[in-house]
Amino acid sequence: MEQPFTVIYEDNHLLVVNKASGILVQGDETGDTPLVELCKEYIKEKYKKPGAVFLGVVHRLDRPVSGIVVLARTSKALERMNALFREKQTRKTYWAVVDKKPKQPEDKLVHWLLKDEKKNKTTAFPRKTLNALESELSYKLIKNVSALFLLQVNPITGRPHQIRVQLASIGCPIVGDVKYGSSAANSDGSICLHAKKLEFVHPVKNEPMTFEAEPPSTEYWSNFQNL
Repeated sequence: MEQPFTVIYEDNHLLVVNKASGILVQGDETGDTPLVELCKEYIKEKYKKPGAVFLGVVHRLDRPVSGIVVLARTSKALERMNALFREKQTRKTYWAVVDKKPKQPEDKLVHWLLKDEKKNKTTAFPRKTLNALESELSYKLIKNVSALFLLQVNPITGRPHQIRVQLASIGCPIVGDVKYGSSAANSDGSICLHAKKLEFVHPVKNEPMTFEAEPPSTEYWSNFQNL
């Protein structure tokens, strides 16, 4: 497995990394070391900081997903970044590899999503449903290599497993995502979903920031390098 993360950007307020698939962002009942703890160690060693390091989780990616994760280095930055995500003042771009061509080369999808916490699985409904949350994304087909199709996905809402279940609902499950209908798991346990680009205004410097992360160099992604 490649290194768990690479640093894309850091300053006194933020740490932005490209997370490898297979790494938790925050700890859970597995007890596996999460990204946030690995990044605290990185900061502690790099800056020779004594004592505990503060690092706040702004948002999460599912364990089998790779790509951009923003962590806050101060409580002020964390509070402001949380507000940016909550108020939809960020623009998120994902890449997804699917093995079925979508009927439309680009489209906007609207579903109502309901998550079963016990099963850690989300169900998509085509219309308003009790306790389900309206969820919206747009996608565009950007490249086709033999039987693989690369989609650019821009989620408008941020629901658990949203991209995974919404693409599965149009008959295009993400490669490797057996939970949502892919025919086979990837050998490394990943799914072919990658947080490629993130845009927002810096919470302290008030400057527009754009971050990009290269996808993994694994079997399926190697078809879509240098786009």
